[in-house]
Amino acid sequence: MSAGLRELKKRQTRQAISDTATRLFLERGFEQVTVAEIAAAAQVAKMTVTNYFPRKEDLALDYHETFTASLAAAVTERRAGESALAALRRELLAAVERRDAVAGFSGPDFARLITGSPTLSARLRELHDLREDALARALAAGAAPGDPVPRAVAAVLAGAHRVLFQQVMELTMAGTADHEIAAAVTEAARRVFDLLEPSLGGYAVRAA
Repeated sequence: MSAGLRELKKRQTRQAISDTATRLFLERGFEQVTVAEIAAAAQVAKMTVTNYFPRKEDLALDYHETFTASLAAAVTERRAGESALAALRRELLAAVERRDAVAGFSGPDFARLITGSPTLSARLRELHDLREDALARALAAGAAPGDPVPRAVAAVLAGAHRVLFQQVMELTMAGTADHEIAAAVTEAARRVFDLLEPSLGGYAVRAA
């Protein structure tokens, strides 16, 4: 088997395990399903499940790596002449337009699964914290050692994203249609980022 086929097989196996776990979680609740039951339903060994997903929570929140890296990536890849704030605003609005899980779009059943599970709710809070940490490291690139400003800015910007993410989740659980959620969150994001613009609009502007 070629390297390309092996990688494809790994991705397919990982996706099949994740899909199986999500189905079982939605049917019975996160805490009520064991890793062994997921492995049996996916027709793989339990060790295979844990190799792909060392933490049970990440079987449900399987986008965690993309999520925690998303804000830092937006800043690192910002355009010439673009501030960190502008890049994060642009990327958030694009994620809302895509109805992306990174922005909180997940469907009512899945949103209720997350909020109804103490374990998954705690993991989601941890992922938000990890995302803020990654953003702080990205903003600190080139700053003086020990400068507290990148960390403070990261806390503000990540906090804004956390609030907007929560709004998406709450509207989703209320049964609001995705297009209505997108419209509401887009308007909320405009107000939030406009409020931050006077203080942070000139911070971390990428050189031309």
